[in-house]
Amino acid sequence: MLWKASTINGYAVEASDGRLGTVSDLLFEDEGWAIRWLVVDTGSWLPGRKVLLPLSALGQPDQALRQFPVTLTMQQVKDSPDVDTDRPVSRQVEAHVYDHYGWDPYWGGSFIPMSNAMAMPFVAPLHLSGSTPRDPVSADTQPNEGAPHLRSIAAVSGYHIQATDGEIGHVEDFLVDDAGWSIRYITVDTRNWWPGERVLISPRSVREIDWAGRLIHLDIDRQKVKGSPSYHPSSTVDGVYEEKFQSYYAALGASLIKDKE
Repeated sequence: MLWKASTINGYAVEASDGRLGTVSDLLFEDEGWAIRWLVVDTGSWLPGRKVLLPLSALGQPDQALRQFPVTLTMQQVKDSPDVDTDRPVSRQVEAHVYDHYGWDPYWGGSFIPMSNAMAMPFVAPLHLSGSTPRDPVSADTQPNEGAPHLRSIAAVSGYHIQATDGEIGHVEDFLVDDAGWSIRYITVDTRNWWPGERVLISPRSVREIDWAGRLIHLDIDRQKVKGSPSYHPSSTVDGVYEEKFQSYYAALGASLIKDKE
C-alpha cells in the first residue's frame, strides 16, 4: 500500500515518557529513493532544535490522535548528537546517531520490514534485528566512502520536472511504499502544461537531478507522460492501478528499444 509523504508532517511524536515534538520532514537517499529518517521539531521542549529519529524507533501510529509512538525516552533523544537538519546530513553523522542509540545502521544489512503492514495512509515501521551495539570503531570508517546523500522531501517538493521535450510541472508530493519506506511515485502538478491534471512519475524515469537548479530531468517525453494511466489525488493507488502503470511503461520501454534497433 501507498501513502502520501505529506500526510505525516505535523504528527506528534510520543516517547515512552512524554512528547518529543512533531514530524517536520523526511530524509531520503538520492540513490535508491529510500526514506531513512524522520526529522522531528522538538518545539518548546528543546527550543530551536530538531532531531533525527531512525525508522527503527517507530511504533504503531495512532491514526485518530495523529501521533507516532517511539521506543525511546525523552532523555535518550535529548542526549542524541546535535544535527543541523538544514544542511546535508553525511553518512558519518548518521553513524554517530546510530551509535548513540546502540543500533546497527540501515547500510549494515540488518534493516528489515516488520511483518503485518498497518492501515493506510501509514507505512509499516521497520526494525533492526536485535539491539546489539555496533563496534564504535566502524562509525568513522566504511560509512563515508561512496555514500549517497540524504535529501529533504520538504526541500525537493516544488522542484520542476523536465521531460525530454519540455517542462511538465513541479513536484507536489511523494507516494511511499509501506513495504519498505521507499518512494514509489512522484506526484507532479502539471497545471502550467496540462491544466487541472496531475500525473505520477516513477523514480526509475528520472535521468538526472539538478540539485542546484531545483530541476528533475526525465528520460521520457511529454506525450509518454500524458498517455500514462490517469491519476487523481483522491483516488487510491492500488494493485490494479500499479499493474496498469507498470504495463504501460514496460510496453513503452520495449517500444523505445525497438525504435533504436
